[in-house]
Amino acid sequence: MRGNDSGILEGHGTVRYGPPLPDAGLPVLPELAAAATAADPAVPEPPGGAPALLDAASGYWLRRGLPTAPDQTAAAPGAAPLLLALTAAIGGDVLLPRPSPAWWAPQARLLGRSVFRVATPAECGGVPDPFALLETVRRVRAEGGDPRLLVLSVADDPTATAAPPEILHEAVEAAAAEGLHIVSDETWRDTVHHDPARATVLIGPAEMLPDHVSVVTDLVGAYLPPGLPAAVARFPGTERGAALRARVLDFLTALGSVPSAPAAAAATYALGEPPEITERLRAATALHARVADAVHRVVLDRGGLARPPEAGRHLYADLERLRPALAARGVGDAQDLEDHLAQRLGMPAPGGHRFGDDLAALRVRLSTSPFLGATPGERMSSLIAPEPAELPHVQRALSMLESALDDLGSDVKGWESPR
Repeated sequence: MRGNDSGILEGHGTVRYGPPLPDAGLPVLPELAAAATAADPAVPEPPGGAPALLDAASGYWLRRGLPTAPDQTAAAPGAAPLLLALTAAIGGDVLLPRPSPAWWAPQARLLGRSVFRVATPAECGGVPDPFALLETVRRVRAEGGDPRLLVLSVADDPTATAAPPEILHEAVEAAAAEGLHIVSDETWRDTVHHDPARATVLIGPAEMLPDHVSVVTDLVGAYLPPGLPAAVARFPGTERGAALRARVLDFLTALGSVPSAPAAAAATYALGEPPEITERLRAATALHARVADAVHRVVLDRGGLARPPEAGRHLYADLERLRPALAARGVGDAQDLEDHLAQRLGMPAPGGHRFGDDLAALRVRLSTSPFLGATPGERMSSLIAPEPAELPHVQRALSMLESALDDLGSDVKGWESPR
């Protein structure tokens, strides 16, 4: 098959076939479901969100050290329309780290904006290397481009890493020095694994340079089920921030992009962070952290590479060392790898090209949710088990991954020259 200019093979487009956010894979909390059910669907939400939702969003950010007034916030049925509106309002070309979430680039391309990828540092994904960022901005301007917007994430999809504060600060300073506005996608901020052996103090760009940063958080990441989509944005508390928010609200209104009443009610409840919400998030984060560590060990033990997972519900694996065995099975690039593993494992395994990575590189994002079980009962047992990786249904899923990689690894060993 022939590839297009974004590295996606024909018939596997970036938008319709793009991977969704990794979900929790757990039954919805009864209290959250009750909040959604109690909402009156006959009462529409206003563009940008009702006062109760915006008040809840303000409180959410205040508890994270970001004083926020309700008129600095906005809500939408997902982070994608918020980023689309921000990109339209800011104008110019867009810079993204490589790799980055699959849904970022389509927002800019839908508006006809150019997207430029910037390499990330060795320590983490989600944030551009500051020197590479400066070089890219200056090159784009020299070629007649107009870079204005940098999108980054402190807790990253797809790499599952959390950016160290010093690296993030250098990148943010470099972007601000070049006059870029920064959009910080903090969807996975509340899912950091808190491993004492490699703990990262998570600080967002808005805490560093508040006048230059807008924050977007998709609540489906940590708080809401996919059937109740809602996201919130925080704008700088400046005249420019107020003008940007007003322009974003114009776009959301023109698009008719408003959360449904049930989703808005669930978001308002979740953002208030009552004990049952925080306890479920704590337990779910710990569960996914343990499963991600187990998947990480399987990948490393069988010849793959991956940074230790630090946030979210996924792992980003590099299987380049297994290329000879994969090539023997007709796998030559990330799209082939996606198809091969999805068929072999019976679960989605989006290739790195979905995230703006090199199509030729054998990289893949593995979500942890499918390892939790096939039924609500199995998933709840995973949630409450002290060692979920020892449960039979989790072991079966891990064994499938082990078997798939063992087959490849045995081929590699068979082809290695004796020493």
